[in-house]
Amino acid sequence: MAKGARENIKMKSTESAECYWTTKNKRTKTERLELKKYDKTLKKHVNFKEAK
Repeated sequence: MAKGARENIKMKSTESAECYWTTKNKRTKTERLELKKYDKTLKKHVNFKEAK
């Protein structure tokens, strides 16, 4: 069986200890992912970076 191209990654907030899990396609996106998402502890939008 073929292995899938998607992998689970952990996104960590740059301003607090908040984190969440998401998936990305590791064949097309080889660089680290950075998204602006809502942080529940700070109650505002902040940058989340991929953590390994």
